[in-house]
Formats: sequence, structure tokens, C-alpha cells
Amino acid sequence: MDIRIPLRLWRDAGRVVPVLGHDWFVREAGHGPALLLIHGFPTASWDWSWIWGDLVADHRLIAPDLLGYGLSDKPVDHAYSIGDQADRCEALMAAAGIDSYHVLAHDYGDTVAQELLVRRNEGSSAAGMRSVCFLNGGLLPEAHRPRLIQKLLYGPLGPLLARTMSRKRFARSFSAVFGPNTQPSDAELDAFWWLIRQNDGTRVIPKLLGYMPERSEKRARWVGALERAEVPVGLINGSLDPVSGRHLVARYREVVRRNDFIVDLDGVGHYPQVEAPAAVVEGWRRFVATVGERLA
Repeated sequence: MDIRIPLRLWRDAGRVVPVLGHDWFVREAGHGPALLLIHGFPTASWDWSWIWGDLVADHRLIAPDLLGYGLSDKPVDHAYSIGDQADRCEALMAAAGIDSYHVLAHDYGDTVAQELLVRRNEGSSAAGMRSVCFLNGGLLPEAHRPRLIQKLLYGPLGPLLARTMSRKRFARSFSAVFGPNTQPSDAELDAFWWLIRQNDGTRVIPKLLGYMPERSEKRARWVGALERAEVPVGLINGSLDPVSGRHLVARYREVVRRNDFIVDLDGVGHYPQVEAPAAVVEGWRRFVATVGERLA
């Protein structure tokens, strides 16, 4: 298992591409079946660097920083929405000439992937999507337990709180969603915080958090996508995650009631690709083996 790629090298190996009128940072490498990696809130594509070295051996990997995140544009006056991010993911894949791809998503990226799944099910777009595997995230809004700081940042005082965010406060709240034995190092926290602050990124955090009410408003659409999925669906989940851990998997089994591929990672929190990269890669490969020829 390769160790993570240092952030400086990750940045230098990426490129900036125009996507529907804004610049996106994108990391792409490898050959084989295309795999779109969609990161979560509040981080960026660098989250995937812990598993990149293994997956790139037999996949064409495409990992963007979504609008408002990481090294991509962060327009403060933009109306951020899950549908808009899904539009941009589709545009990115089309511009790259990729008409068949799989999706591995996390957190906020899960909801973007659910929107793509809706479109795939309906036959309206995302026709190239062949499978989707989710890591920890708010797949079911009633099982999502946001942190207090997220609620405050989305509230009326959000813009003021965002301006007073500090590395110390970030580190405390971010580390709290990791498992007790898989905590991020100080150097990793520095890097995550640096990515958030790029392009004055703290300004847009309250707007990005609009995904929380959007999940509730569009529950029927996005949960329905899971229930009626036309492609293989998998879930690899850190059980100790206070936001979407063991309780999310239990609710998923209750509501979705599909024979989906599910892996519970004991001792792991909200960021399994960072906390237990080898287990995530092994889970992904088992998912691929389970669905077999449907992934060809």
C-alpha cells in the first residue's frame, strides 16, 4: 500500500480546466476503466491520495476539486447546489471524452453521486455511469447527524463565524469525526486547513452547507435513486463515524432494502479512505469482483 501523496506533489501533478464557466483543479492519471472520485465537505480531491497509488494501477482516475473546494474557484456569489455540482461532473467527463465510468464518492460527494444516479435511472443523462460505491455520507437525511459547528455555520451567524474560523478550531472539530486510533497528524491537519483557506475559501463555507437542507427537501429524489438503482451500488462505511457511521448503515438496510454490497469498517470514523486506506481499496476490489462482468 503506497503512503499518501504529499499535498505539494498532488497539486503539482494536477491541472486547472474550465468547467461550465469556472476553473476546476483536476488530478487525473492511469489507464483502464474510468473511475470518478468525488470528495466530501469541507476538503478536496487530496482526500483520495491515500488510495491513489493502488487504484491507479488498473484504473483511469479522475478526481476534481468541486466548485467551492480545494484549489478550484470559490465564487462567493454563486448559488451552490448539488445539481450544479453534478452538472459540472458530467461536463468534466464529457470534456475528457469519457463515456463509461464508475463512481467512488464520499460525504458531500455521495449526494452528488446520488443525483447522478437519479439521472442514470431516468435515462436523462449520466448514461455512462456504470456503478457507484459510497463511503461515509448523508445518503439518508434522517440518519445524518451534523456537527454543531456545521449547524452554526449554516445559520444566520454563519458568515460571521466563517470569518473567525481558525486552524485550531478546525483541527478540533475535524479530528472529532475520525476514529480514536486513526486520528489525523498535525501535518495532515495543516494540509487540509490550507486547502480550505485557498482562494479565501472560508467565505463560501456557509453557502456550501446548503446541502444539508437540500438533502431533506429532495429526500424522495435521492433516496429513491438508491431504491431504484439501475447500476450496482456499494457502501463502505466507517462504523465509529458520529455523523454517518453504524447508525447510517442500519437505516440504509431498513429503508433501501436492496441486496447491495456493504462493508462495515470497525474502529474507523468519517474518513475511511484516509483512516483505513488499505481496507477501502480491498473493499472496492471486492465490490468490483461482486458485480463482475457488469463492470466491464
